[in-house]
Amino acid sequence: MIVQFVGFQATARGREYTFTVREPAAEPIEYVLVIPSEAFDSHRISYQDAPDICSHKLHHELAASDNHPVETQFCLSDQEVDEYRAAHTPKPLKYPYAPKPSRDD
Repeated sequence: MIVQFVGFQATARGREYTFTVREPAAEPIEYVLVIPSEAFDSHRISYQDAPDICSHKLHHELAASDNHPVETQFCLSDQEVDEYRAAHTPKPLKYPYAPKPSRDD
């Protein structure tokens, strides 16, 4: 199975990300995943991360339904956006010159 990102368009609902799923001996199926505009406006997700979060969501939906979801359109929830952000936010660097704890402590 091949999952291919096709592109996006801005709509009244938000940004719609289109993917095509191809399987051997089957016609390609197009899936549309929507991220509400509010998620971008509130800086909870960046435009650069949007195709990746949509790809994760689509792969999850494909796996949950033996690669044949009933729906072909999905809207990402606030919770999914927040979970993605938490999982993909880089950890802050530790201060490399922090004093080491003494052995007496």
